[in-house]
Amino acid sequence: MNAPFPPIAHAGPFPDVFPPETRAHFAASYPEAPHLLDHRLREHPLLTLDALAALGEALPPASVEYNRGDLPIGVDGKPEGNGLTIGETIRSIASARSWAVLKNIEQQPAYATLLAALLDEIEGEIVARTGSMRKTQGFIFVSSPDAVTPYHFDPEHNILLQLVGSKEMTVFPAGDPRFAPHSVHESYHTGGPRELVWRDELAAGGTAFALEPGKALYVPVMAPHFVRNGPVPSISLSITWRSEWSFAEADARALNRLLRRFGLSPRPPGRWPARNLGKAYAWRVLRRLGVRD
Repeated sequence: MNAPFPPIAHAGPFPDVFPPETRAHFAASYPEAPHLLDHRLREHPLLTLDALAALGEALPPASVEYNRGDLPIGVDGKPEGNGLTIGETIRSIASARSWAVLKNIEQQPAYATLLAALLDEIEGEIVARTGSMRKTQGFIFVSSPDAVTPYHFDPEHNILLQLVGSKEMTVFPAGDPRFAPHSVHESYHTGGPRELVWRDELAAGGTAFALEPGKALYVPVMAPHFVRNGPVPSISLSITWRSEWSFAEADARALNRLLRRFGLSPRPPGRWPARNLGKAYAWRVLRRLGVRD
């Protein structure tokens, strides 16, 4: 078993990471519009390369993912590994030509405190729109110069805070089947991959957001995106949460996949503020009865 991550003194976040004007902008745009935000989270003892390498070594293997970063925007399945350990990858990120993500950092108490403090600042704005925050999670991305995170989507509401270096994230409209077919969404919510098929003609539909230290980006649930890192190593912190809306959308997608097996052509779930509760409740009943796709 991995040893627990050692506590670091004075590891709490700086106060008021999200200034009032940022919270107001977030409240006006959440949950459907991707938008840039300002933040004040700068140098922090939990977010240095040495601390992150130690965190990667302390997390269970299922909570770390790292691979080559010299990739195209679209990949077929999971990218190749880089032949290094997670600790080696992070400590040598300047030359490793790699991309690494540390998942569910809240498994370590110091990082759980950091995540909770950041989300507490914007909880009021979130609850007012989509209700209680559920399944809060944190992810840290460490990327080599010019590394690419291929085209994919994620099931969470997500704010990505850029801490070191720069990157450009290109985001595509959520729920638009031109960028992520409904069948792919349905497959993902019943255990399939989140990687998407890239075609160059899709590029015109994306919006590129430039991120540098002090900037953050809110990404809506299931909005397709890809990331290009800048010319120096990058560290980013992703704070995420689920809502009843996001769970209902996922369950409605799962039911639609089952309906297609019976030759039907179900309507896709509606985007927020549509609630999708009818299909969601039906799938939850079927799941309790042991029905699986």
